[in-house]
Amino acid sequence: MNDHARHANSFGPVAETYERGRPGYPAEALNWLLPAGRPRVVDLGAGTGKLTRQIHDRGLPVTAVDPSPGMLDQLRRAVPGVPALLGSAEDIPLPAGSADVVLVAQAWHWVDPARAAPEVARVLSAGGRLGLVWNLRDDSVPWVRRLGEIIGNPESSRSTEVGAPFGSVEVAHFRWTSLIGPERLLDLVASRSSVILLPPDSRAALLSEVRRLVATHPDLVGRTEFALPYVTECARASLP
Repeated sequence: MNDHARHANSFGPVAETYERGRPGYPAEALNWLLPAGRPRVVDLGAGTGKLTRQIHDRGLPVTAVDPSPGMLDQLRRAVPGVPALLGSAEDIPLPAGSADVVLVAQAWHWVDPARAAPEVARVLSAGGRLGLVWNLRDDSVPWVRRLGEIIGNPESSRSTEVGAPFGSVEVAHFRWTSLIGPERLLDLVASRSSVILLPPDSRAALLSEVRRLVATHPDLVGRTEFALPYVTECARASLP
């Protein structure tokens, strides 16, 4: 297994941490990603169902697909009754033409677009849409920038390359904040693939630095809750 695959497959053992730490997505982003009407939605790379439950709460039919049994176990508890299938972007366990939109949250950078785009197109109806979304920390805020330095992974825009048979890609950005506390911030950091794969001593030292940031930074010290700013990056492309 290469390094990219190790990172992509690292989340299952920390599914509970991922569920506690990761935020949802702003409603404005979903409004932009979802077509009008009552589309049939596939949440591809659904993880613990952060996006799945928001789609379900809109009354839309949604099917979740993820390669990790551990993540799907968390999803089934969070969104009971929603179909949750084991699969990947390159091998989606659904029949042709069974969806009107496929959404991929926090996961397109883990896939092979040359294989995933035709497979997504297969399960879409004529004129169907692929939507991509990422929550990116807003590193223009000093304490958030310091958090990125501790993690060793400053935030940056993701590649929105999709490719054939989809048409041109539109991109939009949405700024928002998530209210978070010290323990949830630790879970957020601990659920990152780069942290999951660290040796235990190195991971403990990194999380200790995050605790030190919360305990000493003037924007955070003494607070039980604080706003973590995000820029949600979205992309959409449709079949011709």
